[in-house]
Amino acid sequence: MLPWKHALRAVSVLLLTAAATLAPTASAQATTAATTVSRGWNDFTCKPSAAHPRPVVLVHGTFGNSVDNWLFLAPYLVQRGYCVFSLDYGRLPNVPFFHGLGPIEKSAEQLDAYVDRVLAATGAAEADLVGHSQGGMMPRHYLKFLGGAEKVNALVGIAPDNHGTTLLGLTALLPYFPGAEDLISEKTPALADQIAGSPFLTRLNEGGDTVPGVTYTVIATRYDQVVTPYRSQFLDGEHVTNVLIQDKCALDLSEHVAIGTVDRVTFHEVANALDPAHATPTTCASVVG
Repeated sequence: MLPWKHALRAVSVLLLTAAATLAPTASAQATTAATTVSRGWNDFTCKPSAAHPRPVVLVHGTFGNSVDNWLFLAPYLVQRGYCVFSLDYGRLPNVPFFHGLGPIEKSAEQLDAYVDRVLAATGAAEADLVGHSQGGMMPRHYLKFLGGAEKVNALVGIAPDNHGTTLLGLTALLPYFPGAEDLISEKTPALADQIAGSPFLTRLNEGGDTVPGVTYTVIATRYDQVVTPYRSQFLDGEHVTNVLIQDKCALDLSEHVAIGTVDRVTFHEVANALDPAHATPTTCASVVG
């Protein structure tokens, strides 16, 4: 057995009795859905404007979900005139709230179906994808193997583990998600898939990082403690822009979680990537924009 598999077994403990106390009720789920629509995102009646003709699909990270990962970025994009949508993927049976844990190939199939739903509702020919962590890497499987390149104009990855990370990096996420440690087990395939050198990542990166017809932007932070070294997040290929946020604002101390959830310098770079024709310089002052 490979060493990382030994490590995975060693640190993975399944205490799913805690899940029952964390499970949301049907009414709570309905309230959450209504809240996101009232804030302007996940509104399937939204029609893209001439200024922003493509809907934006937000793809959460490991242990994340379609709401919590995007409480600030989704409204930021809505205020700028985008139709914005987010999905839950990689759910495990009887594990609420913490998603992005199932096999990544299956998660990519869920993204495929969701993009189709968004395109059908909005009438758009293509979508743009913005993903955090696993959510910035998983769509590359969709683009490369599931025909997603025909439906997607751009992929913006925020701190994506494009070339993998270590198990220690993945477990570094746990303090940010109280209760998550109790839900981890060797039955969470996404963890194994994201470890550098895994069969999933080896296949994903064979033959190059990108596919024709899609523009790629990677936004990373020097202080990432999960996907290390941070430069492993960057992609090679045509139509790729790699951004280190400290090159835009040296004072920005955001780490792996903050860069994808609350960092306004990152948000400004996302907006630039989605509308490069109207991009404006990103600086420390971008936090007020």
